[in-house]
Formats: sequence, structure tokens, C-alpha cells
Amino acid sequence: MQNTMRKIVFSEISFWLILAGACVYALYPLRSSLRFGTDLVGGVYLTLEVQVEKAVESSLASIMSAINKSLKSQGKTPLSKSVQNQRIAFSFGNLQQAQEAAQSIKKEHQDVKIEVQDAKVNVSFTDPKIDRIKKDAVQRNIEVLRLRLDKFGVSETPISAQGQKNIVIEMPDVFDPQEAKALIGKAALLEFRLVYKTGSSQEDLLYDYDGELSDDKEILPGVMEGGHRVYYVVEKYAQVTGRMLKDARAALGGRTGVEAVVEFNLDAEGGEKFYALTSANFGRQLAIVLDGEVISAPSIHTAIKDSGHITGNFTSESAKSLALLLKSGAFVAPVTFEEERQIGPALGQESRTAGLLSCLIGLLLVFLFSIFFYKLSGFFAFLVLVYNLLLILIGLSFLGATLTLPGVAGMVLTIGMAVDASILIFETIKEELSHGLSIEKAINVGFSDAMIVIIDGNLTTFIVGVVLYFLGSGPVQGFATTMMLGIVATLITGLFFLKSLFNVMLRNFNIQKLSI
Repeated sequence: MQNTMRKIVFSEISFWLILAGACVYALYPLRSSLRFGTDLVGGVYLTLEVQVEKAVESSLASIMSAINKSLKSQGKTPLSKSVQNQRIAFSFGNLQQAQEAAQSIKKEHQDVKIEVQDAKVNVSFTDPKIDRIKKDAVQRNIEVLRLRLDKFGVSETPISAQGQKNIVIEMPDVFDPQEAKALIGKAALLEFRLVYKTGSSQEDLLYDYDGELSDDKEILPGVMEGGHRVYYVVEKYAQVTGRMLKDARAALGGRTGVEAVVEFNLDAEGGEKFYALTSANFGRQLAIVLDGEVISAPSIHTAIKDSGHITGNFTSESAKSLALLLKSGAFVAPVTFEEERQIGPALGQESRTAGLLSCLIGLLLVFLFSIFFYKLSGFFAFLVLVYNLLLILIGLSFLGATLTLPGVAGMVLTIGMAVDASILIFETIKEELSHGLSIEKAINVGFSDAMIVIIDGNLTTFIVGVVLYFLGSGPVQGFATTMMLGIVATLITGLFFLKSLFNVMLRNFNIQKLSI
């Protein structure tokens, strides 16, 4: 007996025991080694809508500046320019000038549609270009959100695109979402725009311009100070924006040297544009605009190249918050909150209990079924099943995937698939035994014959899982992830671990009749 135990310990089963021990050690405690979704632990579920049309307009404004600069260098300066209804409108003195300008634009820009009407040239993006801009806006906003939430302290938050313009954010274990929402919802679009005029009201400013501003100007409000607000007439399209920032940080400075300010550094492109802007406009006010509101408008006294600071009656905390937002980047397009669901910890506990109970009931039923129909071999199938679930959990932990309630459903489905593989092997072995083969040969033939069928069936299901993962979102992806991990675990445990159990039994015990 002692000799038999020694053989078992030093057999191939020892590898599986060591692997199981390592998995259990890596997963303990389960709560800290696995990421759980909001439906299991409670938290906040947010759906944001990206205003993708704004991204198209922003891209048009950017290309308008480049086109205008190119036309100026060719002596074809337009009389006016504006962005309206997702197209750029350039006005010229006559039809011939418009046609010449259109030819120049066509040579330099490929992804645009050009239309000449009288003395106007209308430029718009092609449909494929618009689709790319919209898709890029959603993806880049996701990157910005991920950076912001990481800096906010809610790291590894599940963020995913949903449809063509929605973003879903899940924040497990967050039950006071207001601060996070404030951080998420702020566009943090920093712009530097030249000031033409200031006034105490929009009406006063419009009166000075005979009731109507030209297409290259607009009125923006200043921040409220002492119950009063100043309004500014500024250039409509910023030459330097926060997207050109390289770094931002809170510091002390300003006139007194002890004011809370935000210092910034620009990249090479931003530094070049900022120098050109400031060196050509000594004495003029430069509005520092954040999300459509002028936070300060200092006068330009010197040419500034790649660094500066922003003042605006900041507190130490608000300066840090603004620096954080600017550092993580501005949204490519603004977002709005479309849906907010808050799941309390009690409801999350209920979901967790229900999910765990469903797995335990499934395991118990499979155990009873296996023992009743396949006796000792059925017990082996149950061990395979437990090992299967252990491998799924370690796979989720290794991938950093989030376990959600649909993911638990995928695990329950895996229980059935794993048992199905074992039953297929057992029935093949029973058939070979009925044909008069020895126990060892019947087991070898049973595994080899069943292997092709098991791999084929699981491979097709795995392909379905891949499709679900890439075409689905959120809950569907959670289900697909656990299902695919379950398939891989089923192949490993069903074809190798189960075979090892039979090998150990055959080599160490005098088996006259297989319990199957």
C-alpha cells in the first residue's frame, strides 16, 4: 500500500496537483485576485453619448485653417470662411477665383468633396472619411476616459464602445459617483483665442457690431466673479488648443507669486503656433478658454514659445483638478450622460449569491448524475469539472477580465460542455469494452476516437465566442470571455487531466473490471 502511494505521488498526477495548488494560491483571496462587475459587487453603470458630429466640425475647422493658409500663400485669399452644416464655405470675389481655389484644394486634399456655387467653394469630407472621424472620436474619448479614471483612482475600470456613438463605463464598488461624473463629463477643451472686444453683456457687444458678428467671430462668457460676468468677442477658431499640450501641473505663481496657477508645456507644433500667435499680437488680450468659457484674458507682453501658466482665481484643489484634466487630454468630441444605473452593495451580494448557488447546484446535479451512471469514472468526471472551473478563474485573473453575471452564466454553460466531453469519452470506452478490448486498450482508443469529435465541437463553439466578443459589448463580451476560457479548459482537462487519472488507476491498481 505504501509503495502504491509512493508511485501515485511521483506519477504524472503530481503535476496536476502542483498546478492546482499554484492556482489556488494565486487566486486567494478571490475577492482581490479577480475583478468583479457592477452586477456582482454593486457600483455605478454609466452610458455616455459622444457628440460625433462635433468631432467632424472640429476636423473641418482644422482643415479650414490649413486650406486658408495654403490659399493665402498662393495669392488666392478668400473673402470669408466658415464651418456650417458639416462643410466649409469659402467666399471669393468672382466665379473664376472660386474655381481656381477649388483646383488648388483638390490637389492638396484627397478625402474631401468640393462644390463650386457662384463665387463660393463648399468643402466637405467624403462619407468614408466622416465614418473614420466618428469612430476615431469614440475610441480616443475612451482613451481619455481611461486616463482620467486611472488618475482619479478608479483604475482598471471597464470602458467599452457600444454602438456607433455610445460609451459604457462600469465602476464597481463606487457608490458616490458625483465626483467621478464631474471628472468624466468635463470636456477639458483648452483653447487660446485672440480677443477683439469685451463688454458687460452680449447685447452691448452685438450693438457695437451693428447687431451681427462676422463668420470668424463669436461671443463667449467669462467666469462669474463677484456676481458679475464679462463677455468677450473672440476669434471663432482657435489656433492653439489643449490637444497640443505636452504637460500640465498645479503650481504657485501669478502676480503675487503665491496664487494657485496651472503651468503648461506645449509640444513642438503647439510651441511653433503659440510663438507665431503671441509674437504678432503684442498688446492684445489672449483669451484662455476652457469648455467654451473664458477663465482669464491676459494681455500679450512678450512672445511665448512652448510654456506658460494659466491664472483664474483657482484654489489649490481646483488647480490640481484642472491640471489633471488637461494632462489626461481633452475629449475629441463632447459627451453627454444618457443613462445612469446605481446598483447597491446588497443587490450585488444577491447577484453574487445567486451566481454561486447556480454553480453549486449545477456541480451537485452533475456529481449525482456522474456517480449514478458512470460510478468511479463519473467521480473522475466530477474532478475534471472542478479543475475546469479552477482553470477558468485563473484565466480570468491572468487576462485581467471582469467577471460579470453573464460571465457566471458562461461558467454554468461550461459545466455542461465539460461533462459532455467526459460522457463522450466514457461512452466510446464502453463501446470498445463491449467489442472485447482490454481495459487499457479501450481507454486509449476511447480517448483517441473521442478527441477529434471533442476538438471539432469545441472549436466551432470557440469561433462563435470570438464573434460574440468582437461584435458584442459589455455583458455579451463577459459571457463570451468565460465561454472561450471554458472551452480551452475543457480541452485541457478532458483530454489530458482525465487521461492522467485513468493512467494512474491502471498503473497502480490491479483493475479487473472498469467502473464505468
